[in-house]
Amino acid sequence: MSATPATEPVEAVHIPRELWVLVAAAFVIALGFGLILPVLPQFAQSFGVGATASSIVVSAFAFFRLLFAPVGGRLIARFGERPIYLAGLVIVAISTGATAFAHTYWQLLVYRGLGGIGSVMFTVSAVALIVRLAPPSIRARISSVYASAFLFGGILGPVVGGVLGNLGLRVPFLVYAVALLVAASLVAIFISGSALRPPEGSPVLPVMTVRTAWRDNAYRASIGSAFANGWANFGVRNAILPLFAAVVIGKQPWVAGTVLAIFAAGNAVGLTVSGRLSDRVGRRPFIVGGLAVSGLATIVTGFASNLPVLVVLSIVAGVGAGMLNPAQQAALADIVGRERNGGPALATFQMSADSGTIVGPILAGLLIDHTNSYPLAFGLTGLITLLAVLPWLSARETHDVRHGAPTPEAPDSTDGDAASVEATVVERSREV
Repeated sequence: MSATPATEPVEAVHIPRELWVLVAAAFVIALGFGLILPVLPQFAQSFGVGATASSIVVSAFAFFRLLFAPVGGRLIARFGERPIYLAGLVIVAISTGATAFAHTYWQLLVYRGLGGIGSVMFTVSAVALIVRLAPPSIRARISSVYASAFLFGGILGPVVGGVLGNLGLRVPFLVYAVALLVAASLVAIFISGSALRPPEGSPVLPVMTVRTAWRDNAYRASIGSAFANGWANFGVRNAILPLFAAVVIGKQPWVAGTVLAIFAAGNAVGLTVSGRLSDRVGRRPFIVGGLAVSGLATIVTGFASNLPVLVVLSIVAGVGAGMLNPAQQAALADIVGRERNGGPALATFQMSADSGTIVGPILAGLLIDHTNSYPLAFGLTGLITLLAVLPWLSARETHDVRHGAPTPEAPDSTDGDAASVEATVVERSREV
């Protein structure tokens, strides 16, 4: 694909058709994942297990992602992005379809866990595809469009999933499996292998190692906030909130679906505000504010006694998470920059978030099973989120608001757009 001329106005640069295909696939994937989100914990408990065991089902998916992440990059290097992307979607589709027919808890655990292998395959492939195909002058726009596709799918999916759950807890899994096959078909038909070949003479960028990134206190703070965000907003919220809603509000799947959709809607509001303003006032205020709002709302969630209160707290927590994510991704992009290959540093960031997604639900489930206290489980989760604020209080601001560029402390990072797209894809794709 030819480079976009530097003199061409940004408004005149169009998003390539192949990227619109990936955006459409992202919406279908997020919509399908949202279908199973409200019913997965209840489905696990239908086999007679407690909160800890049902939470482990959520953690198992993230565990297999974490375990298989190093292999994913090597597979892409050997076979290319498109085949691995398609293979990943098919693996998750088969895993999800098999989950619908699980007859024991252990079958459910294995089938759902194996889907994490396919998830990391298509997540890493999507990173490489979008960075490869995005014209440099509109990378930020593409990042926003891609994130919005996941958000809209994430808002609509839990509502539809809650309704489908009334037809049977296995139905959403079957629909999600079909949705994944639809997404794979879109990519297979409309993205050809020739579109993915790098231009002749493309330079090989120097790699930013984790050791180099770790010297930056902003990167160290990002690792902490990624862990807390994975623990709270991808782990405990997905695994424990549906159980809490069923115990406190009602067992109908639509209740949990509504609460999760409300959280996603609040996330969309926070993302819009933070994405627009963090370029003007800096990254740190939105990261610190997002962690604080999300943490406090999570603590109070454990004391909600009716649906209206739970809905309000979910909106607030969603806004906090939405404030955090774009600013955190942009800070990571500032640290890495366009002039370096940030794969190892970005992979470590992703693995930190996946680790939080694994540990958080298991500990929260243990607390619930042994103390029968949802307030304690949500309180610990909120505390972990608030503790992630501390490293950011002394970390540097990565964005020079006077010049609209990374700060001088990162001399090699002159343009974070490519890394911003990469971080956004990882963040939005990580849980599905």
